[in-house]
Order: sequence, then structure tokens, then C-alpha cells
Amino acid sequence: MALIHPFRALRPVPEMAAAVAAVPYDVVSREEACSLAEGNPHSFLHVSRAEIDLHIQTHPYADVVYRKAAENLEALRQSVPLVVEEEPSLYFYRLQDGSHQQTGLAGCYSIDEYERGIIKRHERTRADKEDDRTRHIVTVEAQTGIAFLTYRAPEEIAALEARACEDVPLFDITASDGVRHLVWRLTDADQEAVVKALAGVTTLYIADGHHRIASAARARSEFHDPQAEAGYFLGVAFPDTETRILPYNRTVGDLAGMTSDEFLAVVKSRFPVVSGVQPVPPKGEIRMYLAGQWHSVNLDADNSSAGSDLVATLDVMRLQNKIFAPLLKVVDIRTDPRMAFVGGIKGTEELERLVDSGSAAVAFSLAAVSTDELLAVSDADAIMPPKSTWFEPKLRDGLLIHML
Repeated sequence: MALIHPFRALRPVPEMAAAVAAVPYDVVSREEACSLAEGNPHSFLHVSRAEIDLHIQTHPYADVVYRKAAENLEALRQSVPLVVEEEPSLYFYRLQDGSHQQTGLAGCYSIDEYERGIIKRHERTRADKEDDRTRHIVTVEAQTGIAFLTYRAPEEIAALEARACEDVPLFDITASDGVRHLVWRLTDADQEAVVKALAGVTTLYIADGHHRIASAARARSEFHDPQAEAGYFLGVAFPDTETRILPYNRTVGDLAGMTSDEFLAVVKSRFPVVSGVQPVPPKGEIRMYLAGQWHSVNLDADNSSAGSDLVATLDVMRLQNKIFAPLLKVVDIRTDPRMAFVGGIKGTEELERLVDSGSAAVAFSLAAVSTDELLAVSDADAIMPPKSTWFEPKLRDGLLIHML
């Protein structure tokens, strides 16, 4: 069964929600965070990325950064103000991006279920990133980043959503990227119905937020009652039928000593290549941008994926195994400094810009991993390659905060 735990959220008063709400801490650089928060003392980036308020040479993991985050959170509580719900609550959180809409259950989810595999993961985490968010949670005594979950939703929850979302939302804001964020607080009766309906769900899946959850699991031992609030993490669970995944594209800084013509010739000697194509590929193919031109590369030509496990059949893994490792000598994409990753929200134009400017030697456009693939890999307790999925639209930090 999947547990959802109502909590007394720390949140902005509705008229200040737009000023407080901020992009997730891990999707922007320090420079981008500074730009987004400039002129807005209420931006939650002052808490999630407190280094923006310190000297530019301050290391982002320095002790002073975490102390500043705690100070800034307390300052926001007074100035916005941020208020604490009188009673533990659950919420529906809706994202609208153009014609796309997805509505998830916002609340706290069980760390015990995460550690027992009821909440399944599909990525590995990095120790330094876990260290950072663990220290952030412990120092500010709150979980400020929201994990993005998905699940196979029963019909009862859709019916509850339809009824609850007829009411006036607690928050209704449109962010600078055009995404509309709506949040409804559930009535006591609807909360009970949601808890009961979710108890019939056997598995939840981490979509985006592996480091947030791993850090929450590590941080709970630092609190006096780890089975109380610290035994849960803040998350929003969206139905798998509404979850939208965009591709996570790649660039490589050099061609392992080859010229563009030599590299293209090597690729053509191994795989069928068609030049002058559109940049967005169908499933099963990749697109390669090299020397000002897009090329279609069919990586299944050698049939070496036949009979492979689930992960080996993913386009992103076939790219690694058939081009990156043998041709470009990229053994570990997590540590090779020549590798860069470009979220699908930036489009293929960004890939062209990086290559045309000389920032990269070659770029690769992929089809997105499907939600069905993500669930299948997770059910098999397998691990996807790093940077396989880009979830869009993103939740906003600062609207709902879980105090510990």
C-alpha cells in the first residue's frame, strides 16, 4: 500500500504566492538563480540557493550558505508572511502548460516505503548532491524541495480531483515561463477518501527528485523523533497518464581526435545514415548535428540490442554503447568533462547553437523516454543512465514547505 501523510504546510499568503514561488534549486546555475531573484527579496531562491546572497567566490557547499538559508527562511516567514496551516492537510497541485494539464496529490510520503522499495527509483544519486540537500534540510529544519512522483492512479482519485478542483484554489499563479500553477487544499472528508484510495496503490515511482528523497532519508536521523514528520518527505504524485517526459539531449566537446568528416565516415561505416533530416527523431533513431547539418543514425542496424535487457534497449543507452563508448571514448558520461546535457525544454535550437559556436563538437537529439518505459525499468529494479529523463512542466519551490 502507498501511504500519504497530511502535514501542516508552511506556505505564503495567497497574494504573495507569485513572488515567493521559484524554480527548483537544481535546474539553474548560480548565475541564473541570481538573475531570477534579482529585485525580488521574496523569491524562494534566497532559501534554496542562499549562496546568491553571499560573495560570488563563496563555495555553494560552505557552512555559511546553509546558515544563510536558515536566516533567509526566517526572514521570509516575517516579511511575506509565510503562515502555517492550522490543521494537517493534503492538496491537489495542477500544472497547466499550454494544452497540457496534469494534476497531482501533494502531501508527505513515507521514507520507510522508499527504503522498502514500495516507492521505486530509476536513477543513482551522487554523494555530494545528497550531502548538500541533507545539510540544507537539517539546518533549515524543513524540506523545501518537492519530489515529483508518478503512479498508476485508480479511478477514485480522478473523481475526487474533479470534485475538489471545482472550488476556488488556494493558489492560482502563472510563472514567468507561462506555466500556470493551481493548488487546492482538500477538505477533511476528501483527505480521508484520498488516503483510502491511495492505500490501494501498490507502487509509487520517483520521476524527478531522487536526491531530494535520498537526502530526506539521510536527514531524519538528525531529528529527535525520526518516526514523526522527519519520517516523511514532501512530494506530489501525478498519474502516469498525465506525466510528460521530454528528451534529455547530449553534446560532446570533441571528436576523440577525428575531424568532422572522419567521424561521420566512421559512423556511416557502422550504421545507416541519412543527411539533411529534421532534428527531432522518432523512437528507435537518433539525430546527430555535426558541421552544420543534421543526420539520422539508425543504431538498430547491427541488431545488437536483440534480446537485451530493458535498459539496453533505451535509445539513450544504445547511443552510449554504440557511439559514445566505442567511437568517442566516453566511458562514463557522469565524469567525462567533454559531456554536456541539454534538457528538451530548450529545443534542438540550443544544440545547434552549442555546436555552431564551437562550445561542442557534436550534438545528439533523442526521442523522449516514455512513462511506460520508466515504470517498466523501475519495476525491474533497474537503473537508467544518468540524465535520461527531463520532466516538464516543473513544480515550484516555496508554495508548500514541510517543517520538521
